[in-house]
Amino acid sequence: MDNKVWSLVRALFVAVLVISVAALGTAAVVGGNWVVWLRGAAVAVASAWLVVLAGQAAHGRRSAYVRIRFVTAAAPVGIVLIILAPDSGYPGWMKVEQGVIGVLVAVVAFTINRRAVREAFPKRGRLR
Repeated sequence: MDNKVWSLVRALFVAVLVISVAALGTAAVVGGNWVVWLRGAAVAVASAWLVVLAGQAAHGRRSAYVRIRFVTAAAPVGIVLIILAPDSGYPGWMKVEQGVIGVLVAVVAFTINRRAVREAFPKRGRLR
């Protein structure tokens, strides 16, 4: 497995973590409603977990790879809904923050769904 791929994925997830922690800091300064705090905390925790999973996937752990694939497929859908929802309770600055995170997650999804990466994590019973 190409460690460059997983170094990139890990760096992108660290960027998501930094951005989400910065969003919590922004909420503390400008005041955030419960939706902002809940989303911000959930994204921070999830991104820390994804950093760990990226390390595990880099060592060949298929279950970590599968989890990352699932999250990077589902997360952009939720982010688009947050951005487009007119009465979601999210302020404009957080919609922008979520948009940036969505782009980073989409880059991860694109990267890990390439054929060479998928082939490095065969289903049981299949040869590499």
